[in-house]
Amino acid sequence: MTPVQKLAALGMAVILLLGLGAGGGVWLAARHYRPLLDAVNTDLATTKSARDNLEALAGEQGKKLGELVQAGKDREQAARLAQDKAAQEAQPDYSAANQLLRERTGGDPAQAAATIIDQELGL
Repeated sequence: MTPVQKLAALGMAVILLLGLGAGGGVWLAARHYRPLLDAVNTDLATTKSARDNLEALAGEQGKKLGELVQAGKDREQAARLAQDKAAQEAQPDYSAANQLLRERTGGDPAQAAATIIDQELGL
């Protein structure tokens, strides 16, 4: 064998060994990292599912909160209407009571109230 052929054979052997080493390295890396990748992919799927669930719950909670706010506004409006109605219905009685107080005490509502309170307390 000539020195060129020996050098070519040696080069081919080195290339073959490098190829085998690279292939073995890839095989070892895949064997080592595959379980880790599978675990991470499972965690990723679980996390995405949990995130989607939380997004749905947050949307539902926002909707319910809006309904509660609207219900509060409706109750406030109903209470305001009931209060106005009660004030209108009580106006004749209030006017009659004031008239009665003025007749009994001489006209000053504050004095009339003080006199009635004093009478009830026995002063």
